[in-house]
Formats: sequence, structure tokens, C-alpha cells
Amino acid sequence: MSDWAEATFGPVQDPKALWNRALLEMQELGEAVDHQDLSEIGKEAADVMILLYRLASQFDLDLDAELDAKMAINRSRTWSSKGDGTGSHI
Repeated sequence: MSDWAEATFGPVQDPKALWNRALLEMQELGEAVDHQDLSEIGKEAADVMILLYRLASQFDLDLDAELDAKMAINRSRTWSSKGDGTGSHI
């Protein structure tokens, strides 16, 4: 994905630009969720993921490995459910 993005859009001058674009894509994802538009939810979620993978690669991070490491931490924590499908660790 990052190779395609660099070939298509050029090199990243400032990684924060990727973060800003991801925020825009998150807003679009939120609109799709509001409308329960499954096709758009999938597309916008994918846009967010593409940007996150590209952002991680700017710092030589393996996002899949980072996710696995974070899930190991999450699994070891005690959680409090908020009752809406989300929660926070105690």
C-alpha cells in the first residue's frame, strides 16, 4: 500500500499530513455509519487503514506487529464496560 501511495502521491513531506487525512477519512466513515451505508463503511474504513499503514511505515513500524503487541497488553488488563460496546481499562 505504501509503495502504491508513494508512486501515486509522492513521498511524504510531513507525516502529520497523513494523520490529518486520516481524520478526514474518519469523518467520512462516521457519516457512512450514521447512514448505515455498508458499502461506504467498508470503503471509508479501508481508506483509514491505508493511511494508518502508510503513517506507520514512515516510522519503520510494522503495524501488524504493533497491533499484536497492543492486543497482548489489552488482554492482560482489567476492563470496565460502558454498556455501549466500548469500555476502558481500570
